[in-house]
Amino acid sequence: MELRWWSIEVLDGPGGSARAWRDGLGTALTEAAITHGAYQWEWHTHTWGVLFEIAFATDERWAAFRALPLVTAALDAVPDPAHGLYVYQGRGGSSGPHIPRRPHPITGAGAAPLPADESIDVIHLAAAPTSAPPFRIAV
Repeated sequence: MELRWWSIEVLDGPGGSARAWRDGLGTALTEAAITHGAYQWEWHTHTWGVLFEIAFATDERWAAFRALPLVTAALDAVPDPAHGLYVYQGRGGSSGPHIPRRPHPITGAGAAPLPADESIDVIHLAAAPTSAPPFRIAV
């Protein structure tokens, strides 16, 4: 069975810390997720806030969970409702490796032929000497 993961990220904000939000509403959110068909769930605490990852078998079960008045009220009560709440499909936050990725070597060691300088023929025109007699044309 393929599970569909959803993430709820709550950031710290001027209204308080995300940890305090989780301490107050985390148990109720987890219980609501379990009673509405969640197969797996995980809470993660980070320096920037908290992350709640939930796995459902279908998107309809997620929609039923998300439509609950308890969930709506909990998401409305985050410390920063304008900029501190992210709800999206998939696992999120820092679910990847905790080791930063190093840059890959450049293909061909970064060597590329330099463009050839196009040689421009420069012609310097010299002024006629002033001591030379003027040309005369005989008619």
